[in-house]
Amino acid sequence: MLRLVAGRIVSSFGTLLFVGFALFALTRAGPGSPARIVLGADATAEQLAQFEQANGLDRPFLAQYGAWLSDILRGDFGKSFVTGRDVGTEIVNALPVTLSIVLFAFAIAVVFGISIGVAAALRPGGVFDRVSRLLSVVGLSVPAFWLGIVLIRFIAVDMRWLPPGGYAPLSAGLSAHLQTILMPSVSLAVYYIAVLARMTQASLQDTLRGDYVRTARAMGLSSPRVVAYALINALPPVINLAALSFGYMFGWALIIEQVFNVPGLSRALLNAISQRDFLLLQGIVFLFTVIFVLANLAADLVNRVLDPRQRVAA
Repeated sequence: MLRLVAGRIVSSFGTLLFVGFALFALTRAGPGSPARIVLGADATAEQLAQFEQANGLDRPFLAQYGAWLSDILRGDFGKSFVTGRDVGTEIVNALPVTLSIVLFAFAIAVVFGISIGVAAALRPGGVFDRVSRLLSVVGLSVPAFWLGIVLIRFIAVDMRWLPPGGYAPLSAGLSAHLQTILMPSVSLAVYYIAVLARMTQASLQDTLRGDYVRTARAMGLSSPRVVAYALINALPPVINLAALSFGYMFGWALIIEQVFNVPGLSRALLNAISQRDFLLLQGIVFLFTVIFVLANLAADLVNRVLDPRQRVAA
């Protein structure tokens, strides 16, 4: 098992190296050098050369990439060419906002998605099964940003139950914090509730049709225990999908944050794009890649713990 974990960690590290190289190359391939963007169109050739030399931009591409990667591995994201501020500090300041929304949305999606999927799988063809299928279609069809606008219109403006936007940190009180992240999280979670419900239902129904389930029932095992065992065996594809969903949520959270005027990573990313702030852009996208890779690594390891067949195959 330890060899397996080590192998997955090494392969994940290789993935990060490849993605980091591609990310660095793509940001450098854009039109206009950072020196021209910072100094403006009126800068002389001498001023541009001095700026590039001072910031290491005159070095070969691989040397620049090696220096950036070395700094990243030491937790140093560098200083922005545009603002002069520390990129790591900007990310650390904005990350808790996005992270709180994504984690809450992920918890909502997992709890409701798996619960709905299990309930529908245990009564195939029943009323709840048909209702859950209808709700899944609706959840998959409704864009998260549109749902966010609808929630603001009815819950915040008409009902005045929650604030229409903004963000209150946890230090301001749990109630105030939850009030500001509830609607963004629900808007983000609805699509993934539908996805996880459908996957859970399909996987559990397939597992319940297995020979060992019929044997367990014929031997007199209680129905709740049979369902519990079947659910454990049905979880691996659901966990894989949940891990992918967690990574994708960070991407959608950027749009949701704009709808609710939340000062998370979306604001930092949009500023980086509009100002062509290469280092901040690289840092945020690389952070998303790390989260995505770690989520998949965690899902893979949990699946191997739950499913003995995967451990034997490894």
